[in-house]
Parts: sequence; C-alpha cells; structure tokens
Amino acid sequence: MAAADYFPAALRAFPSRDKIAGLSHRALRSRSGCPVVRLVGFVAMKAAMVAVQPTEHPMREHDDYEPHHESSPSDHVLNELQLYGYRPFADEPDQRPLPDGNEVAGAVADIFDALTATLADTRLEPDLDDLLWSTVNVFHRAAERIVRELDANEQGQKRSQREQDGSEVKSVELERLIAEGKTLIERRTAFELMRDQAAEHFERHTGSSWRPRSGSMVSHRNLTAAMIDSRDFLAAKKRAETEVMLPLGPKIVFSGGDALDHKLIWAKLDQVHAKHPDMVLLHGGSPKGAELIAAKWADNRKVPQIAFKPDWTKHAKAAPFKRNDQMLAVMPIGVIVFRGSGIQDNLADKARKLGIPVYRLGSGGA
Repeated sequence: MAAADYFPAALRAFPSRDKIAGLSHRALRSRSGCPVVRLVGFVAMKAAMVAVQPTEHPMREHDDYEPHHESSPSDHVLNELQLYGYRPFADEPDQRPLPDGNEVAGAVADIFDALTATLADTRLEPDLDDLLWSTVNVFHRAAERIVRELDANEQGQKRSQREQDGSEVKSVELERLIAEGKTLIERRTAFELMRDQAAEHFERHTGSSWRPRSGSMVSHRNLTAAMIDSRDFLAAKKRAETEVMLPLGPKIVFSGGDALDHKLIWAKLDQVHAKHPDMVLLHGGSPKGAELIAAKWADNRKVPQIAFKPDWTKHAKAAPFKRNDQMLAVMPIGVIVFRGSGIQDNLADKARKLGIPVYRLGSGGA
C-alpha cells in the first residue's frame, strides 16, 4: 500500500520546505486543521529555520573550555618520570649508578656527629650509645637482607640452567638473573662499606668496638670479580662466601672465661701475631671477659677474626662443647686457653687428641 494512502490529500498538498520557512507558526496552523498536519508542519518549519540560519562553532563562545581527552601511553610515561623519576620494573635490573663513596662516607659521619651533638649533655645522653649501635646495625641488617636476596637469585640461576632448552625465552631469563645477581652484589658491597664506615665512627664516639648481636661482620667488597656467565658467577660467589667466612691464613683458637688480665692476653696474642703475621683469630664471641679482650685486640691489630657463638637453641646445654668441635674442625695450628671453666678444659683435651698444640695462659705451655 502506498504511503499516500495513510495521509489525507491536504498533507500530500503540503507546501515545500522553502515555502514553510517563510510562514509563521500561526499561518501554518491555519493552513490545515489536521493534528498530523500541524505536527509535521511544525517539525518541518523548525528544520527549515535551522537550515537557513548560519551555523556557529560550539567552541566560539567558550574559548576557555577544553573537552576531556584520554591520556596516551607516552603522556603517562612522561608524567611518571616528572613525578617520581626513573624506576626500573620489578623484573629488570636497576641501571642507575651507585652513590659516590666519598659522599656516602660524609653522610654516615654527619649522622653520627648530628646524634652526638644533639643528645650530648642532655637527659638522653645515657641512650646515646644504644642509638649509635642501632645506627650501625641498620646498615648491617640491610646487607643481610640483600644476602638473602642473593641466595634466592643463586637458586633461580641454578633452576634456569636446568631449564635451558635452546629457546630465546629461557636464555633471556637466565641473562636477566645474571644481571640481577651482579646488581645485588654491588648493593651488598655498598651497604657493607656503609656499615664499616659507621662501625669506625661508633668506635670513635664510644670507645668500644661494634659487634653484631647475630651473624658475623664480614666484607665482600674485595673478593668477587666481574662475572661472565652464570656458571662463573655462581662459582665466584661460592668461592667469595668461603673466603669471607674462613679467611686464608693460619688459624689460632682463643678461649677464656671471665678473666680481665688484658695485658697478659694482649702480650700473648702479640707474640703469636709476630710469628704469624697473616693469622686468623677464632674465638667464642663472648660479650665479656677474656674473649671480648681478644676480640678488641684483633680490632686494634687489624687481624681477621671469626666468632663461633654457641647455638643454645639447637644444642641447649651442649652448645659450648659443640662450638668447640666447630672451631677445631677448621684445623687451627694452635689453641690458646685462658683459665676458665670446663668448657676450656674440654677444648684443650680435644685439641691434644687431634695433635694441635695447646698453650694455657698463666700456667705455661702444654
């Protein structure tokens, strides 16, 4: 059915758009009494009026208005760099340089000088030594944390070595782990340097040597060379750990009780040091008595030392005797025993059975 059949003849005879544009609303309404005609005519009239009027740009009256735009990836990167600077992703090595050594040393010195100058001659001066000790411990704990990350990186490299199948994906993953391991070694060395600097300032301000409450105070900065591939890296890391925990040189074991005869102890250790300039001192790490005096002697004479502390949690009452076995397992060339308790007697008896010379301070040679 044709569309014309739905509309009356008046609608089909409705004037064109050009004619409607020149008619007023009242004139248009008087042309036809049909509601449909009136509605269509009104719409047509409005369209004609818009068509004959000039079009204006919507931004012309509001030049200060800017519509919302989506940020592009490049804009996001630039904003992040401006706000936060360069930050490596979690799965890529950090290529930023390490801080300058002289600046680090100056910053550490400023920390100790500021604390001392601020708290001295105040009510908080009794707490100053503990605060300075904790300051050194901050760098020590940071180095230990990185060591744990380095151990995890080593396991990751070993796992990646086993998974190598010639694909580029596995090869790139192994290269990333190697680069991450190198970065961790550099970070560990930097924190150990900061800890050593802080320990020197601690001794200067307090007159006492800094000692960690757990672990050993060792430094790796001169032991690990640049690595070429993953196997060389792991071999060098293992070699560095062994050399740090057990430095080269003749080992001398020292054990004592609560004796405080520092002149006798220092004299005997100086005698042994003169005979073995590259000696390494092994002791029980006691926080008081003869072993503390021996530890301070090693600090003063720049002699490498290793503290074998008893593991009370693991061995309970047998911890000191297990510790004696650990020291003798290193095969020292001599044992110096200061009068003390049955722990020192146990060490001397076991050393003699192994053929290791024993010297008892205050009672002549064994």
